[in-house]
Amino acid sequence: MNRTTLSLIAGTAALAAITGVASLTAPGASGANTAKAAAELPVERSTLLCPAPSASDLADTSYTSYTPLTKGTAGDGKAELQAATEQSDGATSGGKGTKDKKGKGKKTAGKPVLTPKEPGTPVTGDTSGADTPGLIGTAEGKFAPGWAVQETTEVAAGTGRGLQGVNCTAPDTEFWFPGASTVADRTDYVHLTNPDDSAAVVDIELYGKDGALKSTVGEGITVAPHSSDPVLLSTLTDEKQTDLTVHVNVRSGRVGAAVQALDDKTGGDWLAAADDGAGTLVMPGIPKDATSVRLIAFTPGDADADLKVRLASPSGLITPAGNETLHVKAGMTSAVDLGAVTRGEAGSLVLTPTDRSVPVVAALKVVRGKPGKQETAFLPATAPVGTRATSADNSGKDSTLSITAPTRTARVKVTASAGSDGGSAVSKTYTVKAGTTQDVDAPVPNGAKGTYALTVETLSGGPVYASRTLSATEGGVPGFTIQTLPDDRGLVSVPQADEDLSVLQK
Repeated sequence: MNRTTLSLIAGTAALAAITGVASLTAPGASGANTAKAAAELPVERSTLLCPAPSASDLADTSYTSYTPLTKGTAGDGKAELQAATEQSDGATSGGKGTKDKKGKGKKTAGKPVLTPKEPGTPVTGDTSGADTPGLIGTAEGKFAPGWAVQETTEVAAGTGRGLQGVNCTAPDTEFWFPGASTVADRTDYVHLTNPDDSAAVVDIELYGKDGALKSTVGEGITVAPHSSDPVLLSTLTDEKQTDLTVHVNVRSGRVGAAVQALDDKTGGDWLAAADDGAGTLVMPGIPKDATSVRLIAFTPGDADADLKVRLASPSGLITPAGNETLHVKAGMTSAVDLGAVTRGEAGSLVLTPTDRSVPVVAALKVVRGKPGKQETAFLPATAPVGTRATSADNSGKDSTLSITAPTRTARVKVTASAGSDGGSAVSKTYTVKAGTTQDVDAPVPNGAKGTYALTVETLSGGPVYASRTLSATEGGVPGFTIQTLPDDRGLVSVPQADEDLSVLQK
């Protein structure tokens, strides 16, 4: 065997080892090498971004990090949250430190705010005041699949007083926020967080009742590497409009985005991005004691949308009197007051096309309490629970889990994790009938101590949608915040393939 032959064999073997050369045989072709079904494997890395929680000196903020147990994960890995301060080498250069739940003292700059120890058990941390920075989180290996982090803030007084909560989100390149405002009583910010080593360039567009608002200030906003910046909406336009849709479009790079909507009289909360435009939308888990519900909708395309408005109640789908349909003009924000639409029962709003399907984004502004002691939260349209979704921050009677099955009856499993300070996991199974919403009696960990997570899994039947409401009433003001539970995307489809060296001979 000559040297050329030996080199060819060695090169072929190396190529197969490095690239995993595979052959996916076409349908009907002969031979043993046929395409196999894609395998569902755990993701190996996750990134989450948390906005700066508050500009109030009276703000107290807690963070809860949780990774559900997932089969097939690597035996090692790590997760940590660090201050989002401008940097280029991965080390934080500033920002206020935080104090962990056990009172071990302030974290110094450059050290992680949170470092989870094991999947299946939440870890918490807290901070206070107006100087807390946004956070950038990364999780690898066994901590990555389904990693969830919630930021929860209590503001004792002033604009936006009450309870504010937001799920830290993955970076992306486009976001829609129906429900923002620039009226005098509102102070709304778009928080932009850049996790990468290079600057991101972002455009912020505003759409009101008559279409796009004129503004050049929102074009080409630069977000420095490893930084988080709030942009005050009222600085982008002189127009004062009650209902706005905010479009965040990333020209280069990627960011995390969330809108902080603060009201002088009715508190405030975070407005998370609505699910990508769709013809059918679900906003699950309107609190049963809501005194006012306002629907805000926008269609990004060139066609108008006509939507049927229905409420999925505990007994089935019903049509709100006087609000049977909603017409949404192309490129214009539409809004309608639904009043106390839930009438003391659990409910979810379901929007479906009356004729042809046109992509729409939508959210609800929800108010609880009596005049003078009211609090506001937002509920955007969301994606289904899918395989699995998690709410990281829960505390017994203060948490309400709502699940709706708008089209077909479904079975779901809800698992309460171990507590952050002790306890063991507990699971329950529920059946949610078609067209209904249930505020389920969610499980609580055995011997629960501290904060725990709730994980929802779809077992069978039609798609289910879910949200968790967290409540904290102080001084007669019913503080609350709502987070939706879309699929955590902890698993990824990986095609299975066989090595086939014969492709090198063709």
